[in-house]
Amino acid sequence: MKLFKIFIPAFFLCLLIGTGNASAQWTVIDPSNIAQSIVNSSKSLVQESTTATNMVNNFKETVKIYQQAKKYYDALQSVNNLVRDARKVQQTVLMLGDISGYYVNNFKKMLTDPNFTSAELSAIASGYTRILEEANGVLGDLKQVVNITTLSMTDKDRMDVVDDCYREMKRLKNLTAYYTNKNISVSYLRAKKKADTQRVVSLYGDGSEKYW
Repeated sequence: MKLFKIFIPAFFLCLLIGTGNASAQWTVIDPSNIAQSIVNSSKSLVQESTTATNMVNNFKETVKIYQQAKKYYDALQSVNNLVRDARKVQQTVLMLGDISGYYVNNFKKMLTDPNFTSAELSAIASGYTRILEEANGVLGDLKQVVNITTLSMTDKDRMDVVDDCYREMKRLKNLTAYYTNKNISVSYLRAKKKADTQRVVSLYGDGSEKYW
């Protein structure tokens, strides 16, 4: 149990501020700032995009933020040999990256999909943004419990919160996948009426069991 108390804060501080630890050398970066930057960019996209062209151009900034962040998530993914509870912290942060990836990679395709109107694309982006905001809130809770100054909590208290954050982030990740697939299924059904389903399959991949 003592390992958790000592190692988790050190691990997470390394993750957040970069300590030069031999097992994990990251740049000075905070995953919650990454997620918030994507949220802010997405909100601007929804508020400022009056046409499909505007939306495509505005979304480029969101893509740029995610592509820069992906280097961080890839580095975090490669860290091995962590104690069980540290690994749960790692996996929770990585799921935040997965949620961002679902949004950026799939919405980029939706922007080229003629089966969605600009208003619908704006609504879809808003949905992704709300999920990402919730996920970032979970990360905030996680940061609080692994903060090295949180001395009043017992080891069990810490582990319970980490477990709760892990489960909630997993729920949000699954929700993002479901939300993505339901939106793609709308495009597929519209394409089916026009006998143009191959275009949708080519765009999103052959996900006959996932999407429709």
